Amino acid sequence: MYSSVTPETPAQKPASLIRQTGAGYFPIALVARLPFAMMVVGVLTLVVAARDSLALGGATSALTGLGTALIGPLLGAAADKFGQRPVLLIAGLVNSGLLALMAWLAFSPAPDSTLLVIAFLIGASTPQVAPLSRSRLVGIINRVYSRPRAAKVLNGTMAYESAADEMAFVFGPVVVGLLATTLSPTAPVIGAAILALVFVSAFALHPTAKAAPAGDGDGPTRAPARELFRVGVILPMVGTFGMGLFFGTALTALTAFMGERGAPEQAGLVYGAMGLGSAILALSVALFPARFTLSSRWIVFGVILSVGSVALPLVTSIPGMVVTLLVVGTGIGPALVTMYTLAAARSPRGRSATVMTMLGSGVIVGQSGASALVGALAETAGAAPALWTPLVAAAIVLGAGLADSLGSRVR
Repeated sequence: MYSSVTPETPAQKPASLIRQTGAGYFPIALVARLPFAMMVVGVLTLVVAARDSLALGGATSALTGLGTALIGPLLGAAADKFGQRPVLLIAGLVNSGLLALMAWLAFSPAPDSTLLVIAFLIGASTPQVAPLSRSRLVGIINRVYSRPRAAKVLNGTMAYESAADEMAFVFGPVVVGLLATTLSPTAPVIGAAILALVFVSAFALHPTAKAAPAGDGDGPTRAPARELFRVGVILPMVGTFGMGLFFGTALTALTAFMGERGAPEQAGLVYGAMGLGSAILALSVALFPARFTLSSRWIVFGVILSVGSVALPLVTSIPGMVVTLLVVGTGIGPALVTMYTLAAARSPRGRSATVMTMLGSGVIVGQSGASALVGALAETAGAAPALWTPLVAAAIVLGAGLADSLGSRVR
């Protein structure tokens, strides 16, 4: 059962975070992430099967991501102002209905433009489970733990949250593939609709939603919106944008690489090696010593990401690519954990959900844009030049980390 949140005192140490949230919270929050991880690939699969057009499928998939990127921060701001529960319930219901509508319209005589509009609305209504979960847990940690212990608990929590994101994005496409193969192309979209209806609602109604209270209009409980654009908040967002670029460039270039070797359908499985390395290292961040500072972590793992990116275009075999991606993944998880931890600590008062959704949107914008650009490059020039593009993304991640480190010293 979810326990009341009480501050830590010297005489009374608080229970573990799991005891504070209740045992069911983390499984619910994990499964509630799956609809978004499924819908982008699911919509692509559905439209290609229904309309026999890869171009239209790619456009609908891209508009789904664009809708999430543009409207996601507004949903976060609404959650900061009105509370998470009403925002999540409305978004979950609307998103579930739109997914079911897409499953029906795809095989109907409806024009392609209708599918594009619905795809954008699906992305725009996507419940922001991952950033709101982070915001919710940050609220509990700040209320329950004293400052020295709060920093350690926050670090471990951000590590888990990043690993949960990785698991969702690794297994989401796998679930889509299984449902589409064994049932029908509509099954993944309908499955995502059902998951959104059930688990997003459960996440919204969970008692921990009260741990992230709504602000009071423009009163003293919420910092001015201009504080969202401080350098200390913007640089982690630039970092997550670079990470999104890396995801998009790596997956698209890998698909071209596998296509040249006659196995394009296995690109997702090979790409999973990167997610595996990322999730394992993300979880291990909680074990890092305090003297290994957040600024240092960002730079160190940005370097690992950059070095791994240099190796990608030099690989010539599929086993070699698997090993390389596994190593590259060890730089992704810890870097993402660091960015979210820094952003959580620097969030303006009463705007934690907004900041978390800004970082999440940075990932989505980078991934969507990179997929389109690198896809065009790979189609005209082949996999070899496309495999150099992740290095550009890694350089942005590392550059943002260096700028943040210098800025922290000045501040």
